[in-house]
Amino acid sequence: MPTPGRFRLGVDIGGTFTDLILIDDQTGRHAVAKTLTSPEDPSLAVQRGVAALLAAQGVPAADLHQVIHGTTLVTNAIIERKGAPTALITTRGFRDALEIAREHRYDVYDLFIERPEPLVPRHLRFEIGERMLADGRVHEPPRLAEVAEIVAALRRQGVAAVAVCLLHSHRNPAHERAIAASLADLAPELYVSLSAEVHGQIGEYERASTAVANVYVRPLVDRYLAQLAHELEGLGFAGRLFIMLSSGGICTLDTARRFPIRLVESGPAAGALAAAHYRRLAGYRHLLSFDMGGTTAKACLIDAGQPLTSGSFEVARVYRFKRGSGLPVRVPVIEMIEIGAGGGSIARVDRFGLLKVGPDSAGAAPGPACYGLGGAEPTVTDADLLLGYLDPAFFLGGEMSLDRAAAERAVGGIAAGLGVDLLSAAWGIHRVVNENMATAARMHAVERGKDLRAYPLFAFGGAGPVHAYRVAEILRAPLLICPFGAGATSTLGLLTAPLAFDFLRSRYAPIDALDWPAINALLAEMDAEGRTLLRGSGLAEREISIQRSCDMRYLGQGHEIPVPLPDGPLDAGSLPVLVAAFDAVYRRMYGRTVPGAPIETLHWRLVAAGPTPGLPAIGAPVAAGGAARALKGERPAYFPEHGGYHPTPVYDRYRLAPGDSFAGPAIVEERESTVVVGPRGLATISPDLNLVVRFADEQQ
Repeated sequence: MPTPGRFRLGVDIGGTFTDLILIDDQTGRHAVAKTLTSPEDPSLAVQRGVAALLAAQGVPAADLHQVIHGTTLVTNAIIERKGAPTALITTRGFRDALEIAREHRYDVYDLFIERPEPLVPRHLRFEIGERMLADGRVHEPPRLAEVAEIVAALRRQGVAAVAVCLLHSHRNPAHERAIAASLADLAPELYVSLSAEVHGQIGEYERASTAVANVYVRPLVDRYLAQLAHELEGLGFAGRLFIMLSSGGICTLDTARRFPIRLVESGPAAGALAAAHYRRLAGYRHLLSFDMGGTTAKACLIDAGQPLTSGSFEVARVYRFKRGSGLPVRVPVIEMIEIGAGGGSIARVDRFGLLKVGPDSAGAAPGPACYGLGGAEPTVTDADLLLGYLDPAFFLGGEMSLDRAAAERAVGGIAAGLGVDLLSAAWGIHRVVNENMATAARMHAVERGKDLRAYPLFAFGGAGPVHAYRVAEILRAPLLICPFGAGATSTLGLLTAPLAFDFLRSRYAPIDALDWPAINALLAEMDAEGRTLLRGSGLAEREISIQRSCDMRYLGQGHEIPVPLPDGPLDAGSLPVLVAAFDAVYRRMYGRTVPGAPIETLHWRLVAAGPTPGLPAIGAPVAAGGAARALKGERPAYFPEHGGYHPTPVYDRYRLAPGDSFAGPAIVEERESTVVVGPRGLATISPDLNLVVRFADEQQ
């Protein structure tokens, strides 16, 4: 009989599949499951998957002490414009700031440039008389009588959510709070978000954009999380439900409901955390995390043990690779690049006769043609099936059969459009999507001054290991690493995340003119807020850690860098320490400093976090006996190096033991994913059950 409270469950909703992983913290036993995502109501797939997984493992829901959930709901709602009708209340004269933005042309040579449409149309942007000065002093109190007129207009327009963003409220939020109090009295049914609470950082446009995006998705996220909690309770779950944040921490349901924009990269963040976890276990210095699912592929650099992070993000870009073409949101995120390249990505021949793949996806409904669920358009999964990389009888461990004839009909349209045979069309789809992913990863790395030839490729996700060998070849990666249970690795990352939350306050000043008492008060305020939040989440005071930093730059620069702060109160004696810390970070990032140049401070940050949860080793030990004992048979698979289909050995991933090795070409199957090893590959099972592939002419 299981001991109560010893199980943890991670649930990650993707565009095509919802992944689940159950961990027994006492024994290390784990179980994974996949179920098709239910786009009409994602919580249905969660409920269905959780019930099936617990039943299969004989674990009562009452024995779960923790469920951690990652979701792409927020991103998808903004991209698809499926949020609530939203209004903006702003300072008189600033109604159009949301549309004017920065007047930046992200492509100066495009005469027909498209700008992202604001989430709030002009007729739903309301002005109010008030003015706060840049130093936080009140110049004109808010005319609260105008709020009643605004509320009447909101009701006529059917508005459900309101963002309030006033000039200089990052310095003094009193006016925003007064308007919020009036709205609560006059229209308590409205969802209201204040820019100073969502993103208390200087920069009116970005602050308004973030506040609008937050409240735009609040009603949707509120309903979804309430429904999810209700359904889990219906199964008998009485533990704690946590939600993954874009920054790599987790938070309570209440926090997620209040600040849903913090979930904008919730699902992808879990994959990066999983890659960082495996990097620590295997001892690699760097990794390139490559997560390819049914709808998207994500790449993230893991440097010195941690994913790169950023304080801003763009969502719903008009052009995926062009900065400035999306809606800016200022929230802490794990920095990665994401493209529409997944198993469900749709292939087509454009008007120039060129083969294109993605970014549109067949998703979970109807899905790729080979799923037999009504899809007819050719997708990457259809091509992989025709190439022999997937076993139609062993997809999801045999739970789902693939229809080869349907895939042939779908890809046949591409073949006809290109004037080539079916096999060439399938290989073309496979090759184009690989090039797309490699190009995106290379661009992501080059922008950060990184050379990917020093980064082993860590591949996971349902489709990642199928494509990773060729992506690694293109990038000239030194190694390819596929973890045990690769199809659910992203979900595993949910279980490695600590409870954490980020805070920020903007206080601009030259570093040699800081008001030290004011800065200490600001840091103390964030410290108290963070500790209160984490204690309310069930942590003891001794379990809470605090990290502080300040965004600094040389005077006149357009970008700042985060610089760690020493513990304890700051005073004039701290000045040399802060300057030295700035110089060290600046030199590490740019290779030089500017001696004697004045430094200015902009934003003060604090991260309150709990301990990182321990995670038992994943995967059951297998008795040694050589790779031959894991051989399931062989099937023809396409490899251009062999001129076409080639008899290819197929290995059972669950029977491969540490030390086993084999040469490519080869296929390695587990229930949730398939690894394709090309002809130059030399595969070995590591002590921690990773499948590590070296390339024959690049052995190290």
